Amino acid sequence: QVQLVESGGGLVQPGGSLRLSCVASGIIRNRISMGWHRQAPGKQRELVAMVNTDGTIDYADSVKGRFTISSDNAKSTVYLEMNNLKPEDTAVYYCKITRLGSNYWGQGTQVTVSS
Repeated sequence: QVQLVESGGGLVQPGGSLRLSCVASGIIRNRISMGWHRQAPGKQRELVAMVNTDGTIDYADSVKGRFTISSDNAKSTVYLEMNNLKPEDTAVYYCKITRLGSNYWGQGTQVTVSS
């Protein structure tokens, strides 16, 4: 059974930083993409950042230059370093893994950016 466990969310002031982590278990580590999506109240879930199977990385335009995604395949872990956070970054952040066409999601972690 695939399980994704996220951590690192919380409340931060504008301009602050947070680091999210997602640990995956129960999945074969090769040929997977790992990344993060987010969903703000009243909005659709959107891609934030993704490490693809070929090692390339995609970022949403809104987070380029502020967020950095990294992964440790040996630990089946993906991280999201978020700097210069803005109120519009407030959302529930979800870890996602895709392998051979199957998607697996974490339970989500809340990130709130507010003064």
